[in-house]
Parts: sequence; C-alpha cells; structure tokens
Amino acid sequence: MRVGLAVMGARGWSGALLVGLLVLAAAAGPALAPQDYAEQDLTRRLEPPSAAHWLGTDGLGRDILSRLLWGARLSLAIGVGATALAVAVGIGAGAVAGYFRGRADRMLMRATDVFMCIPALFLVLIVVAVFGASVRNTVLVIGLAYWPPTARFVRGEVLALRGQPFVEAARALGAADLHILGGHVLRNAMPLVLTQASLFVANAVLIESALSFLGLGVPPPLPSWGAMLADGRRFLLQGWWIATFPGLAIFLVVLGFNLLGDGLREALDPRLAAPRRRRGVAA
Repeated sequence: MRVGLAVMGARGWSGALLVGLLVLAAAAGPALAPQDYAEQDLTRRLEPPSAAHWLGTDGLGRDILSRLLWGARLSLAIGVGATALAVAVGIGAGAVAGYFRGRADRMLMRATDVFMCIPALFLVLIVVAVFGASVRNTVLVIGLAYWPPTARFVRGEVLALRGQPFVEAARALGAADLHILGGHVLRNAMPLVLTQASLFVANAVLIESALSFLGLGVPPPLPSWGAMLADGRRFLLQGWWIATFPGLAIFLVVLGFNLLGDGLREALDPRLAAPRRRRGVAA
C-alpha cells in the first residue's frame, strides 16, 4: 500500500492537499473564527467583505467567515460519520454475502436491491421529515441510505479474492473461515474500499447540504453550509457574498475528496497499476 501511495498522481496529491487544508481549517475553526457563529449585530447586517469582516456579514449581522469555519467542522463530521457507518454496514453485508454465498448471499443482495431501487436522496428526505432534523439523525440516515453500493462493491472484491491461492493455502492449513475472511480476504480488499469511502464523503457532504438547504438537515442556529446557501437566496442582489462563499466551500470539499479518490484508485487498484508498471518497464 505504501508503494501505491508513493506513485499517486498529481490529481491525488492535489486532492490530498486540499482535503488536508480543509480538515486543518475545520479542526482549528474555533481558534480561527473571529466571532461566535451565532453572534448577531443588526447594525452591521449585509456588510460586504471588509477588514472588519473578511467575508462580509449575513442578514442578521453574523460573520460569514466564522460561520464557514464552524460549518466546516459540522459538514466534515457528518460526511465522515455517515461514510464510516455506510462502509461498516456495507463491509459486513458484502463480506458475508461474497464469502459464504448460498442463502446469506441471496437474502443480503435482495435487501441491497430493495434499498437501491429507492433514490437515496428521496429516502433521506422521508426519514428526516418523519423523525426530525438533528445531527445524529442526519448521520444515521445518510449512512444507512448509502450502504448498498458499498456492500455490492465489497461482495465483488470478496468473490474475486476467495478463490486466490493464498486463501486456499490458509484454508488448507486449517484456518477458520472468520480468520480467512478478516485476516486475508478483507485485508486485501480494504485499499479499494478506502478509495470508495473517500468518494462517499463528498456525496455525504452534498446530501447534508441539500437537506440543510431544504430545512431538513442540521437545525439552527448551528451553521450549515446548505442553510447558509438557503439564507443567501433572499439576498442575492443585496449580498452576493452570503451564498457565494458557502457554495465555494461545498465545491472545494467535493472537488478535494473526488481528486483524492481518483488518485487513490489509480495508485491502489491493481487493474490500473499493472498497465502503469508495464509502461514503466517499457520506458
């Protein structure tokens, strides 16, 4: 895996740098934010970017930069948390279905078919509308809506690996099925699973922003980039900066994780690494 990361292309390193900067800004958000994200000053509402407020203020006089930095913590936490949940459930279902086959495979794959027949955003909207908007509910519903693609991907990788010679050798030595599955099969499949996970983070951030934009995501006064976009709709002519900077932040997060995912896939996917090695040998 270290060798693969060493040859990750420029796109992958660009994405890693961008994601690293965003994570650093989110981690240091409270220290970097010039004001509290909920502090209002109606005498300074709709002020354009200036030395006092680098990104301007919104319709309630709140500092846009402060809300962006706090919103970064929220959006990235929801994105990573939902992805971790989706990957955990997907790995469990896909590994069991691919390795043990039979009835378990049929039941789990039919369950993934049912979930995949329902558009993920539609399912998320229904659940959040019924059970209410909160950070916990947002993480849970996004994670549970996006586990089927992970399960199918893991199942395919497990099916490809379960017949490999190193698995047969472990089985011949008397290793238990769970040991083979966890110590040999999933261990070799994890690099590609992590690649998919980096792409899911971008999708989770987009879904959370869409929910907050519609008023079904993170409840106020917590700062969400989607909610900031929704607030900016009312002031597009008077305050272009209110919607522009949250939209740019969402764009950068999605771009960074997609570039990182592409770079990891190029570096860790053996189907892409083999042609690259042949070209290197030929050169």
